[in-house]
Amino acid sequence: MNAHSKVADLSTRDIPDLSLMETSALIASGQATPLEVTQAVLSRIDEVEDKITAYITVTRDRALEQAEIATKERAAGLDRGPLHGIPFALKDLCETDFAPTSAGLDLLRDNETGRNATVTERLEQAGCITMGKLGMTEGAYSGHNDKMSVPKNPWNPKCWAGSSSSGSGASVAAGLCFGATGSDTGGSIRFPSGSCGITGMKGTWGRVSRHGVFALADSLDHVGPMARSAEDCAAILTAIAGADANDPTALLAEVPDYLAACTGPIRGLRIGLDRATVIDAAAPETAQVLNEAIAVFESLGAEIVPISFPWPTEAVDQWTVLCAIEVALAHQGRFPEQRDGYAPHLTELLDYGLTLSAKDVGAAMQWRLVYNGSVARAMHGVDMVLFPITGAPMPELDNVYGAPTAGKGENLGDMLKFTAPADFTGFPSLTLPGGFDSRGAPIGFQLMGPALTEATLFKAGAAFQRVTDWHTLRPDLAPFKA
Repeated sequence: MNAHSKVADLSTRDIPDLSLMETSALIASGQATPLEVTQAVLSRIDEVEDKITAYITVTRDRALEQAEIATKERAAGLDRGPLHGIPFALKDLCETDFAPTSAGLDLLRDNETGRNATVTERLEQAGCITMGKLGMTEGAYSGHNDKMSVPKNPWNPKCWAGSSSSGSGASVAAGLCFGATGSDTGGSIRFPSGSCGITGMKGTWGRVSRHGVFALADSLDHVGPMARSAEDCAAILTAIAGADANDPTALLAEVPDYLAACTGPIRGLRIGLDRATVIDAAAPETAQVLNEAIAVFESLGAEIVPISFPWPTEAVDQWTVLCAIEVALAHQGRFPEQRDGYAPHLTELLDYGLTLSAKDVGAAMQWRLVYNGSVARAMHGVDMVLFPITGAPMPELDNVYGAPTAGKGENLGDMLKFTAPADFTGFPSLTLPGGFDSRGAPIGFQLMGPALTEATLFKAGAAFQRVTDWHTLRPDLAPFKA
């Protein structure tokens, strides 16, 4: 691992190792043009993408055309904001009118929808250079279709790159873009952000429009940014959040300037901690990362407040019921008619969803209401709670993609314990890199706050990153180069 070079000392070859905001400053100052930055990222893609396989599609020619336009706009004095001229990539469930949208399904490999998702439109209006579409698990569930490539973790290819937004995590970590969209139904922004040593924001449910985004489970699905720092994610969320006439579930609440929220002290911030479950029961390497993070927040003036958080044993079963019935609705008309085009993990979840009764679904909905109330009570009086992403270091690939279990396996239960609460409640959660395990694989943690407290989470995350360097470290890509 290595820290990236200072901006003033960079060669063009080093540009992909910068953060989004560092690159934005480089462009704004005239030290590099959007075209030069895009060419540098394309060179990095040429070097390592064949082995990392983060992308399903690289839209090279279109990206270069966009970069030329952005360069001319910048030269003419037009400034669309911090994303203007920044190479960005889209998880391949965000619709685009210039490339197919597969959602990780081989049977949709050539799926041309002819429209852009709202998040696609907003990123391009903000001046992003779209580099392509990123690999993901099938239908945004737990496993990959064996006819689609599996993104590799740039830190350790034997380790998991995270769940459905794995291409987003791998691409940002390897410098194949400066930011990416992710989606999170059970942890799929947070797992790959933690696995790949980057920062991710799963915002409040409805904070980002889901129009034109292929659904896994509508009432649990969240769209959000993945990038290298809290500031990077804040700049992206400012651009993509907000009401949308095409998505009645998109929240009407005003969108603050999240980037501006990243400044200032956090003295007096109250961070809830359920020490018995979060730290005492965690694996030693994970506990060490969490204790070190707590020490940093305390040194910055935050108060660590003991809380008792609800951890019901039936949470994964209830999450699975809700996810299964909604994924069955999302694939209506395609499954079971095209069953042969699906891989085992998603097939089993779909089959399970189709067997559920109205009583099963109603009970899960009522359970969720009660659980969400319990979470709100546990968090009363604190600004956020601190969780790991998983209680132990991220698993290796062989221990993740085993036999399907319809969501009821012990492995999935362990994985969802700390991520499902934010999906049930729709609360925002910010993932931050916090260290490494003995394999050299990153370990992250998350800060979850009440609804619409993204600005407070960004303030805390940015303060943490001003005094730590985990987010500045980059993987050694030499093993991936031809």
